[in-house]
Amino acid sequence: MTSIRHNDGVLDAAQDCVLAYGVRRTTLTDVARRAGVSRMTIYRRWPDVRTLVADVMTREWVRVVAGLDMSDPVRAVVAGVRGLREHPLWRKIVEADPELLLPYLLDRRGATHEAVLEVLERDLGDPRKARAVLLVAQSFLLSAPTMLDPVTLDELDAELAALLEAYLGQLA
Repeated sequence: MTSIRHNDGVLDAAQDCVLAYGVRRTTLTDVARRAGVSRMTIYRRWPDVRTLVADVMTREWVRVVAGLDMSDPVRAVVAGVRGLREHPLWRKIVEADPELLLPYLLDRRGATHEAVLEVLERDLGDPRKARAVLLVAQSFLLSAPTMLDPVTLDELDAELAALLEAYLGQLA
């Protein structure tokens, strides 16, 4: 039997609920109803909404990363930052439930971090570079909106590209 933790129907339903209500107002009952499965089916795999939402976030962020053309790592990282910044789930979480992101910023790496590091390590050839690039990209993803006046997101993304070009060019 396939694990429901990878069941796109349940993950889609959870994402729909979060987009409609936010994480705090979503219940596993809401998700079960929307997915067309029993509440107990969901409770067997996910102890709470946060665990389920973490799986949804991982799926969505990995999809963004998987769609990047890593033949040009600088362009790919900037595109990844933009893709995440524009993703409806990312926007909803940042606007309504930003505290969900804190453990991944302060305490531990998540599954998405691991997936991104795997791609960056493979394409950059160095775990140190991969981590530095991820930290810089994460900073631009999370904090760019606080730096917008008098510059635009496009200008900040151009600065991210310039930083990465200089860093990766020097260490290549």
